[in-house]
Formats: sequence, structure tokens, C-alpha cells
Amino acid sequence: MSTNSTKKMSFFEKFLNFVEVTGNKLPHPVAMFFGFFVVTIIFSMILSSMGVSVNYKEISRATGQVIEKTTYVQNLLTRSGIRAIFGTTVTNFTGHAALGSIVVAMLGVGLAEGTGLLNSIIKKIVISTPRQLVSAIVVFAGVMSNIASDAGYVVLIPLGAVIFLSFGRHPLAGIAAAFAGVSGGFSANLLIGTTDPLLGGITTTAAQIVLPGYSVTPTANFFFMFASTFLITFVGAWITDKIVEPRLGEYKGPKDDVNLNDQITPEEKKGLRAAGFATIAFIALILAMVLPENAVFRLTSEEVTKFIAANNREPGTMEILKPFFSDSIVYILMLAFCNYSAGRLQKIKNS
Repeated sequence: MSTNSTKKMSFFEKFLNFVEVTGNKLPHPVAMFFGFFVVTIIFSMILSSMGVSVNYKEISRATGQVIEKTTYVQNLLTRSGIRAIFGTTVTNFTGHAALGSIVVAMLGVGLAEGTGLLNSIIKKIVISTPRQLVSAIVVFAGVMSNIASDAGYVVLIPLGAVIFLSFGRHPLAGIAAAFAGVSGGFSANLLIGTTDPLLGGITTTAAQIVLPGYSVTPTANFFFMFASTFLITFVGAWITDKIVEPRLGEYKGPKDDVNLNDQITPEEKKGLRAAGFATIAFIALILAMVLPENAVFRLTSEEVTKFIAANNREPGTMEILKPFFSDSIVYILMLAFCNYSAGRLQKIKNS
């Protein structure tokens, strides 16, 4: 028997094995959501029969006063409950506060992903990685890829294996690093993504229960997710190098020579160059609409005067730029991705 098989595992190694075994036994996410749906209906019947209720305070939309309200659990297995499940499905979707922002943002993101631009950017970043930073860059690219929906899962995870193998490292460690970045770093990013309008809309709806008129912008979480990007990159790279790859042992599979330059085509390189020039022009245009004193996306002197009268203080930088960060950021995000895709559209037209 080998030394590795007789070596006593540490508590941490046993814990990792427990997590792996337990995770493998979890059902498919679709089955889990369906199970939660069924459990919710059953609990609604039980709690309704017990007369369970919740007392809470909210601000009255009519009077602006704080009032107490009581809400009882509704049985979803009654005639009215079943009708509500089937009859309100469409309005539940169309009435979602973040639906408009998501649709607008996804128009741009979908175009960028459909043209292959986002896939090309991910591959270019990872392929240009120096050996010393390969783990960090793979995790970082995984975190950044969530702005492109499932592009990270489709492109980056197999590419992570190729990159690690090209450096003589275990390809499974590359897959783990990419998966950790894509899944573990979901919602962290250096840019505003499609998830941010969604979270802002949900939070706005919840906040307006107690404070009518309150609004949460898509940029509300930006500073936290910006910092989280670097933290997750560091932690993911450290775990890959110090824990995951040592547990995998030495890679003894085929070690074919991998030419990283073959992973990105000349057409993709040309498209990236064109997209780069278009991006510089777009950024310059946006800065011209934000930085000058009389810029379009800044509060006018009349608006600043109204703000001071209403709040008894001078507006801060974010408040001066409210027309940009609060009112226009989602549409600008869509235009940005459409602009990034300019270098790839000619290829689609000619194909």
C-alpha cells in the first residue's frame, strides 16, 4: 500500500472530503427549486390553519405616518390560492421592479456575447498571463466573466485547464480555479453588470414597504463588489496553489504541447483591436458628458439650489452626478456593450 493511502488525514482534509461528498449528493438545482415550491405550498396550508401572522410597522403611502399592520399566512391550496398561483404568474414577472433595467442591459450584453467579443476578451486576458500569475489571472477572469452571463462556464473553465497544462501544471487545478472565479466570485466585478439593476430593483421594492419613494440605484453596491473582486482573486489563487493543486498530486496524464496562440483566431484579434479603439472613443464621449461643470450628466445650478433647499446641505459628488449614476447608468451600460461589439459586427455581416 502506498504512503499516501496510509497517511492519516488532518481535520481540514476530512472536512474537505465531507464537503465534496455532500456536494455530490445534492440534487439538480431545478429539482431543488421545485422541491422548495412544493414545501412552500405545504407550509402555507399548515401555518394558515394555525393562524400564524406577522405584525410589522410601515409608512402609510396616504398619510406618511407610521402604522402597524398584521399579515396572515395565506393557504395556497384553497380555490383562491390555486387561482392566484396560475393567474398571477405573468403579472408577477412583468411587475418585477428590475425587469426594465435587466432587459435594457441584456440587449447590450447579449449583443457583445453573441458577436463573440466577450469570449475573445476572456481568452485574450488568460492567454497573455505570465507564469507567476496564472492562478490569479484565471480566478480574476472568472470573476469578471459574470458580466457576460454564462460565458465563463462555457469558455473559461476548459480554457483554464489548457492554460495550466501549457505551464506544466495540473489541468484539474486550472478547471477548479476557473470554476471558483466564475461561481464563487459571482456578482463581484469591476464593472456594473446585469445583476446590479436586478438587485437594485428588488431592494427598492422591499425598501418602499416601509419608506415609499425610496430608490436603490444599480451602483449602490459598486464599491463593495469592486473591492471584493481583488479579495476573491487573492483568496482563490492562494487556495488553488496551496490547497487544491497539492491535493491533486502530480499530473501523470498526457502532456501534449499546447500552443496558446492557437486559442484565439486572427479574426478575433482584429475584432479586439477595433473594439479597443471604439471603447476609447466611447469613454472619451462619456467623460465629456460628465466632467465639465455644465456637463449633461451633472446637476444644473437650479437643481443644486433645489437640493440645498430640500436637504439643508450641499450635494455630494455622487448626488451631483445623479443623472449619470442613478438615471442613465443602465442605458449607458447597454450602449457600452453595443459599442464594444463594433469590431465584431463586420465579421457577422460578412459571414
